[in-house]
Amino acid sequence: MIDLLGYQLTLQSLLLLGLVGLLVGIAKTGVHGAGMIAVPLLAIAFGGKVSSGILLPILILADIMGVYHYHRHAEWKYLKKLIPFALFGVLFGTYYGTYLPDDLFRQMMAIIIFVSLAIMLWMEKFKAQQPPKSIWFTIILGIAGGFTTMVGNLAGSVMAIYFLSMKMLKNEFIGTTAWFFLIINLFKVPFHIYVWRTITLNSILLDLTVLPIIALGAFLGVQIVKRIPESIYRAFIILMTGLAALFMLT
Repeated sequence: MIDLLGYQLTLQSLLLLGLVGLLVGIAKTGVHGAGMIAVPLLAIAFGGKVSSGILLPILILADIMGVYHYHRHAEWKYLKKLIPFALFGVLFGTYYGTYLPDDLFRQMMAIIIFVSLAIMLWMEKFKAQQPPKSIWFTIILGIAGGFTTMVGNLAGSVMAIYFLSMKMLKNEFIGTTAWFFLIINLFKVPFHIYVWRTITLNSILLDLTVLPIIALGAFLGVQIVKRIPESIYRAFIILMTGLAALFMLT
């Protein structure tokens, strides 16, 4: 055992923490889906609720790096519509998330993602040129995104469905999601500190030890995305989203 900032960690726990930092860095700079693996890995090392508080600052550090690389590509017209409903979803998740069993939550989200994917693939097949205009599409996915990111840090797939449905190009998709998650994750911090009490000074200091690995992951993510042609990036995100939904069911 290694005593680090009040945490009793094994070598395996330290390695998992480093791997999580790397995967989150890669995910936040465009390789969607890599971050999905981080949630269960950190839960193995620290336990479910504690791990959510440790993961959030890691996500924010990686969000800042994603915004730094892609901030000029963000589509704010979509963010302005979506964020209010996502903030409500965070509040909803803060209150009810404690009482929702993990297995039921993951199954519900997998079903929502599969249904949303089916709708998006139907739109792809019939070459729908215009993004969905129904306000209910924004309301439902906005609230679902806020709820899932608060309860399980699993909103990446939900938001991928929404932003891909808006017919964004590669850099627009990455830049818009980077800003979305930076804003939402910062909003979540007070609830983790004062309501769930999962973020402490020691947990933040522990996260800062992973900062160089997060930066390495962000660099790798940028390099990988540069090598993925625009023509197949959309299909790549759809595939990774589907795999993430399958992962939730396991």
